[in-house]
Amino acid sequence: MKAAVLHEFGSQPRYEDFSEPTAEAGDVLIHVKAAVLENFDKMAAQGVHYASKRIFPRFPAIVGHSGVGTLTDGTLVAFGGSRPPYGTMAEIAIVPKEYAGYVSPVPEGVDAALAAALPASAMTSYLPLKWGARLEPGQSVLILGATGISGKLAVRIASLLGAGKVVAAGRDASILESLREMGAGAIIDLKLPDAEVYDAFVRESGDAYDVILDFLWGHPTELLFRAITPSEVGFAKHRTRYIQIGQSAGAVISFPAEALRTSGLELSGVGNVPPGALPQALEQIWAWVQERKLGMDIEEMDLSCVTEAWQRKTTGKRIVIVP
Repeated sequence: MKAAVLHEFGSQPRYEDFSEPTAEAGDVLIHVKAAVLENFDKMAAQGVHYASKRIFPRFPAIVGHSGVGTLTDGTLVAFGGSRPPYGTMAEIAIVPKEYAGYVSPVPEGVDAALAAALPASAMTSYLPLKWGARLEPGQSVLILGATGISGKLAVRIASLLGAGKVVAAGRDASILESLREMGAGAIIDLKLPDAEVYDAFVRESGDAYDVILDFLWGHPTELLFRAITPSEVGFAKHRTRYIQIGQSAGAVISFPAEALRTSGLELSGVGNVPPGALPQALEQIWAWVQERKLGMDIEEMDLSCVTEAWQRKTTGKRIVIVP
Protein backbone atom coordinates (compact mmCIF):
# COMPACT_ATOMS: atom_id res chain seq x y z
CA MET A 1 0.00 0.00 0.00
CA LYS A 2 1.01 3.67 -0.27
CA ALA A 3 1.86 5.55 2.89
CA ALA A 4 3.68 8.56 4.38
CA VAL A 5 6.90 6.90 5.55
CA LEU A 6 9.40 8.35 8.03
CA HIS A 7 12.93 6.90 8.07
CA GLU A 8 14.50 8.70 11.04
CA PHE A 9 13.84 11.39 13.61
CA GLY A 10 14.27 14.84 12.11
CA SER A 11 13.56 13.77 8.54
CA GLN A 12 10.36 14.35 6.57
CA PRO A 13 7.91 11.62 5.57
CA ARG A 14 7.94 10.45 1.98
CA TYR A 15 5.23 8.95 -0.21
CA GLU A 16 6.35 5.33 -0.57
CA ASP A 17 5.22 1.72 -0.67
CA PHE A 18 4.86 0.05 2.72
CA SER A 19 3.72 -3.42 3.69
CA GLU A 20 0.04 -3.68 4.57
CA PRO A 21 -0.75 -4.25 8.26
CA THR A 22 -2.08 -7.63 9.33
CA ALA A 23 -5.16 -7.67 11.53
CA GLU A 24 -5.14 -9.98 14.55
CA ALA A 25 -8.20 -11.21 16.45
CA GLY A 26 -10.11 -8.23 17.82
CA ASP A 27 -8.22 -5.66 15.76
CA VAL A 28 -10.14 -3.19 13.59
CA LEU A 29 -9.16 -2.79 9.93
CA ILE A 30 -9.92 0.62 8.44
CA HIS A 31 -9.69 1.95 4.88
CA VAL A 32 -8.43 5.48 5.50
CA LYS A 33 -10.33 8.40 3.97
CA ALA A 34 -8.64 11.32 5.74
CA ALA A 35 -5.90 11.94 8.32
CA VAL A 36 -5.26 15.27 10.01
CA LEU A 37 -1.77 16.82 10.06
CA GLU A 38 -1.13 18.67 13.32
CA ASN A 39 1.89 20.17 15.08
CA PHE A 40 1.87 17.12 17.34
CA ASP A 41 2.71 14.90 14.33
CA LYS A 42 5.64 17.11 13.35
CA MET A 43 7.01 17.29 16.90
CA ALA A 44 6.77 13.52 17.29
CA ALA A 45 8.59 13.01 13.98
CA GLN A 46 11.27 15.48 15.02
CA GLY A 47 11.91 13.39 18.12
CA VAL A 48 11.29 16.36 20.45
CA HIS A 49 7.92 15.30 21.89
CA TYR A 50 7.94 13.27 25.11
CA ALA A 51 5.97 10.54 23.30
CA SER A 52 8.23 10.42 20.22
CA LYS A 53 9.99 7.17 21.06
CA ARG A 54 6.75 5.47 22.03
CA ILE A 55 5.13 6.47 18.73
CA PHE A 56 8.23 5.60 16.69
CA PRO A 57 10.05 2.78 18.53
CA ARG A 58 11.68 1.77 15.23
CA PHE A 59 12.01 2.89 11.61
CA PRO A 60 10.82 2.99 8.91
CA ALA A 61 7.38 3.92 10.19
CA ILE A 62 4.16 5.56 9.01
CA VAL A 63 3.24 8.98 10.45
CA GLY A 64 -0.19 10.15 11.61
CA HIS A 65 -1.97 9.78 14.97
CA SER A 66 -5.68 9.97 14.10
CA GLY A 67 -7.98 9.78 11.12
CA VAL A 68 -11.29 8.85 9.57
CA GLY A 69 -12.04 5.87 7.37
CA THR A 70 -14.48 3.09 6.56
CA LEU A 71 -14.89 -0.31 8.15
CA THR A 72 -15.28 -3.40 5.98
CA ASP A 73 -19.07 -2.86 6.07
CA GLY A 74 -18.73 0.73 4.81
CA THR A 75 -19.39 2.49 8.14
CA LEU A 76 -17.51 5.80 8.39
CA VAL A 77 -15.59 6.02 11.68
CA ALA A 78 -13.10 8.24 13.46
CA PHE A 79 -10.13 6.43 14.98
CA GLY A 80 -6.70 6.64 16.57
CA GLY A 81 -4.20 4.41 18.32
CA SER A 82 -2.58 2.54 15.43
CA ARG A 83 0.08 0.01 16.42
CA PRO A 84 3.68 1.02 15.47
CA PRO A 85 5.15 1.12 12.92
CA TYR A 86 1.76 1.91 11.39
CA GLY A 87 0.21 5.39 11.52
CA THR A 88 -2.89 6.88 9.97
CA MET A 89 -1.41 8.51 6.85
CA ALA A 90 -1.75 5.44 4.69
CA GLU A 91 -4.33 3.67 2.57
CA ILE A 92 -5.05 1.12 5.31
CA ALA A 93 -4.77 1.32 9.10
CA ILE A 94 -5.21 -1.19 11.91
CA VAL A 95 -6.49 -0.24 15.36
CA PRO A 96 -5.39 -2.93 17.85
CA LYS A 97 -8.06 -4.46 20.05
CA GLU A 98 -6.84 -2.61 23.15
CA TYR A 99 -7.72 0.69 21.41
CA ALA A 100 -10.89 -0.49 19.69
CA GLY A 101 -12.88 1.71 22.06
CA TYR A 102 -11.38 4.74 20.31
CA VAL A 103 -13.14 3.81 17.07
CA SER A 104 -16.40 5.77 16.92
CA PRO A 105 -19.01 6.27 14.17
CA VAL A 106 -19.05 9.61 12.36
CA PRO A 107 -22.57 11.08 12.27
CA GLU A 108 -24.38 10.92 8.96
CA GLY A 109 -23.77 13.88 6.69
CA VAL A 110 -20.44 14.92 8.26
CA ASP A 111 -17.63 15.21 5.72
CA ALA A 112 -14.69 12.83 6.28
CA ALA A 113 -12.04 15.58 6.12
CA LEU A 114 -13.90 17.75 8.62
CA ALA A 115 -14.46 14.74 10.86
CA ALA A 116 -10.72 14.04 10.82
CA ALA A 117 -9.64 17.60 11.61
CA LEU A 118 -12.18 19.23 13.87
CA PRO A 119 -12.81 17.06 16.96
CA ALA A 120 -9.24 17.06 18.34
CA SER A 121 -8.88 20.83 17.93
CA ALA A 122 -12.34 21.45 19.38
CA MET A 123 -11.58 19.24 22.40
CA THR A 124 -8.56 21.48 23.10
CA SER A 125 -11.02 24.24 23.97
CA TYR A 126 -14.14 22.38 25.04
CA LEU A 127 -12.54 20.29 27.78
CA PRO A 128 -10.68 23.20 29.44
CA LEU A 129 -13.75 25.44 29.31
CA LYS A 130 -16.31 22.85 30.37
CA TRP A 131 -14.25 20.83 32.86
CA GLY A 132 -10.97 22.60 33.60
CA ALA A 133 -12.40 26.07 34.23
CA ARG A 134 -16.04 24.97 34.63
CA LEU A 135 -17.28 27.99 32.72
CA GLU A 136 -20.73 29.16 33.77
CA PRO A 137 -23.21 31.03 31.53
CA GLY A 138 -22.66 34.76 31.59
CA GLN A 139 -19.01 34.62 32.68
CA SER A 140 -16.24 36.36 30.74
CA VAL A 141 -13.55 34.51 28.77
CA LEU A 142 -10.26 35.76 27.36
CA ILE A 143 -8.73 33.70 24.55
CA LEU A 144 -5.00 34.42 24.27
CA GLY A 145 -3.95 33.25 20.82
CA ALA A 146 -7.40 33.54 19.24
CA THR A 147 -6.22 33.82 15.63
CA GLY A 148 -4.73 30.31 15.51
CA ILE A 149 -6.74 27.30 14.38
CA SER A 150 -7.54 26.11 17.90
CA GLY A 151 -7.93 29.68 19.17
CA LYS A 152 -10.63 30.47 16.62
CA LEU A 153 -12.54 27.38 17.69
CA ALA A 154 -12.12 28.43 21.32
CA VAL A 155 -13.83 31.74 20.62
CA ARG A 156 -16.77 29.96 19.02
CA ILE A 157 -17.04 27.25 21.67
CA ALA A 158 -16.91 29.76 24.54
CA SER A 159 -19.79 31.58 22.88
CA LEU A 160 -21.75 28.37 22.36
CA LEU A 161 -21.26 27.47 26.03
CA GLY A 162 -22.92 30.73 27.01
CA ALA A 163 -20.03 33.04 27.90
CA GLY A 164 -21.27 36.53 28.64
CA LYS A 165 -18.28 38.19 26.97
CA VAL A 166 -15.53 36.65 24.87
CA VAL A 167 -12.35 38.70 24.40
CA ALA A 168 -10.19 37.50 21.49
CA ALA A 169 -6.49 38.42 21.60
CA GLY A 170 -4.25 37.45 18.69
CA ARG A 171 -1.40 38.43 16.41
CA ASP A 172 -3.01 38.06 12.97
CA ALA A 173 -4.86 41.31 12.27
CA SER A 174 -6.43 39.86 9.10
CA ILE A 175 -8.28 37.27 11.21
CA LEU A 176 -9.09 39.30 14.33
CA GLU A 177 -12.09 41.20 12.92
CA SER A 178 -13.67 38.00 11.58
CA LEU A 179 -13.76 36.65 15.14
CA ARG A 180 -16.65 38.96 15.97
CA GLU A 181 -18.82 36.78 13.74
CA MET A 182 -17.71 33.76 15.77
CA GLY A 183 -18.78 35.30 19.06
CA ALA A 184 -16.02 37.68 20.15
CA GLY A 185 -17.38 40.75 21.91
CA ALA A 186 -13.99 42.47 21.89
CA ILE A 187 -10.64 41.99 20.14
CA ILE A 188 -7.06 42.81 21.14
CA ASP A 189 -4.27 43.08 18.55
CA LEU A 190 -1.15 41.67 20.21
CA LYS A 191 1.10 43.26 17.59
CA LEU A 192 0.37 46.71 18.98
CA PRO A 193 2.99 48.35 21.25
CA ASP A 194 3.21 46.78 24.71
CA ALA A 195 1.63 49.79 26.42
CA GLU A 196 -1.43 49.60 24.17
CA VAL A 197 -1.78 45.83 24.65
CA TYR A 198 -1.48 46.29 28.42
CA ASP A 199 -4.17 48.98 28.39
CA ALA A 200 -6.44 46.77 26.25
CA PHE A 201 -6.09 43.86 28.69
CA VAL A 202 -7.09 46.18 31.54
CA ARG A 203 -9.92 47.85 29.63
CA GLU A 204 -11.59 44.66 28.40
CA SER A 205 -11.31 42.83 31.72
CA GLY A 206 -14.11 44.83 33.35
CA ASP A 207 -14.06 43.80 37.00
CA ALA A 208 -11.87 40.81 36.07
CA TYR A 209 -11.72 37.92 33.61
CA ASP A 210 -13.47 34.80 34.85
CA VAL A 211 -11.64 32.36 32.54
CA ILE A 212 -8.48 32.66 30.45
CA LEU A 213 -7.40 30.12 27.83
CA ASP A 214 -3.77 30.66 26.80
CA PHE A 215 -2.45 29.18 23.56
CA LEU A 216 0.60 31.49 23.50
CA TRP A 217 2.53 31.84 26.79
CA GLY A 218 5.71 33.92 26.35
CA HIS A 219 5.68 37.73 26.30
CA PRO A 220 1.91 38.22 25.75
CA THR A 221 1.24 36.24 28.93
CA GLU A 222 3.75 38.35 30.87
CA LEU A 223 1.88 41.49 29.76
CA LEU A 224 -1.44 39.93 30.70
CA PHE A 225 -0.32 38.92 34.20
CA ARG A 226 0.98 42.44 34.82
CA ALA A 227 -2.31 43.90 33.60
CA ILE A 228 -4.52 41.80 35.87
CA THR A 229 -2.38 42.20 39.01
CA PRO A 230 -3.96 44.79 41.35
CA SER A 231 -1.77 47.69 42.39
CA GLU A 232 -3.34 48.01 45.82
CA VAL A 233 -2.49 45.79 48.78
CA GLY A 234 -5.16 43.37 49.94
CA PHE A 235 -6.81 40.04 49.36
CA ALA A 236 -7.88 38.93 45.89
CA LYS A 237 -11.40 40.14 45.09
CA HIS A 238 -12.08 37.88 42.13
CA ARG A 239 -11.34 34.31 41.05
CA THR A 240 -9.74 34.00 37.61
CA ARG A 241 -9.29 30.45 36.28
CA TYR A 242 -6.31 30.44 33.93
CA ILE A 243 -5.76 27.39 31.70
CA GLN A 244 -2.34 26.95 30.03
CA ILE A 245 -2.65 25.12 26.69
CA GLY A 246 0.07 26.20 24.22
CA GLN A 247 3.41 28.00 24.01
CA SER A 248 3.68 29.30 20.47
CA ALA A 249 4.99 32.68 21.73
CA GLY A 250 7.61 31.19 24.04
CA ALA A 251 8.24 28.36 26.49
CA VAL A 252 9.43 30.42 29.50
CA ILE A 253 8.10 33.56 31.18
CA SER A 254 9.08 35.85 34.04
CA PHE A 255 6.31 35.50 36.62
CA PRO A 256 6.25 37.91 39.60
CA ALA A 257 5.11 36.49 42.92
CA GLU A 258 2.61 39.30 43.48
CA ALA A 259 0.65 38.08 40.45
CA LEU A 260 -0.45 35.11 42.56
CA ARG A 261 -0.76 36.90 45.90
CA THR A 262 -3.31 39.52 44.90
CA SER A 263 -4.78 38.76 41.48
CA GLY A 264 -6.97 35.77 42.28
CA LEU A 265 -5.25 33.76 39.55
CA GLU A 266 -5.70 29.99 39.67
CA LEU A 267 -3.24 28.40 37.24
CA SER A 268 -3.63 24.94 35.75
CA GLY A 269 -3.53 22.85 32.63
CA VAL A 270 -6.75 21.29 31.36
CA GLY A 271 -7.51 20.20 34.91
CA ASN A 272 -9.50 17.27 36.23
CA VAL A 273 -11.38 15.71 33.31
CA PRO A 274 -13.39 12.61 34.28
CA PRO A 275 -13.31 9.68 31.82
CA GLY A 276 -17.02 10.06 31.12
CA ALA A 277 -16.46 13.61 29.86
CA LEU A 278 -14.82 12.50 26.62
CA PRO A 279 -17.83 10.74 25.05
CA GLN A 280 -20.07 13.60 26.16
CA ALA A 281 -17.69 16.17 24.69
CA LEU A 282 -17.52 14.36 21.35
CA GLU A 283 -21.30 14.01 21.25
CA GLN A 284 -21.69 17.75 21.83
CA ILE A 285 -19.12 18.63 19.16
CA TRP A 286 -20.82 16.38 16.59
CA ALA A 287 -24.16 18.00 17.46
CA TRP A 288 -22.77 21.49 16.85
CA VAL A 289 -21.27 20.35 13.54
CA GLN A 290 -24.57 18.85 12.37
CA GLU A 291 -26.40 22.02 13.42
CA ARG A 292 -23.83 24.03 11.42
CA LYS A 293 -22.85 25.95 14.54
CA LEU A 294 -19.23 24.75 14.49
CA GLY A 295 -16.77 24.30 11.64
CA MET A 296 -13.21 25.05 10.57
CA ASP A 297 -11.17 25.93 7.49
CA ILE A 298 -9.57 22.86 5.92
CA GLU A 299 -7.16 22.28 3.06
CA GLU A 300 -7.17 18.76 1.64
CA MET A 301 -3.90 17.46 0.17
CA ASP A 302 -3.32 14.12 -1.51
CA LEU A 303 -1.22 11.54 0.30
CA SER A 304 1.30 11.74 -2.56
CA CYS A 305 1.95 15.39 -1.53
CA VAL A 306 2.71 14.60 2.11
CA THR A 307 6.28 15.97 1.98
CA GLU A 308 5.01 19.29 0.63
CA ALA A 309 2.27 19.36 3.26
CA TRP A 310 4.84 18.69 5.99
CA GLN A 311 6.89 21.72 4.91
CA ARG A 312 3.94 24.11 5.00
CA LYS A 313 3.95 26.76 7.69
CA THR A 314 0.93 26.88 9.97
CA THR A 315 -1.85 29.00 8.48
CA GLY A 316 -5.48 29.57 9.36
CA LYS A 317 -6.36 26.25 7.73
CA ARG A 318 -5.88 22.72 9.02
CA ILE A 319 -4.24 20.38 6.49
CA VAL A 320 -5.91 17.01 5.99
CA ILE A 321 -4.11 14.22 4.12
CA VAL A 322 -6.36 12.24 1.79
CA PRO A 323 -5.16 8.83 0.50
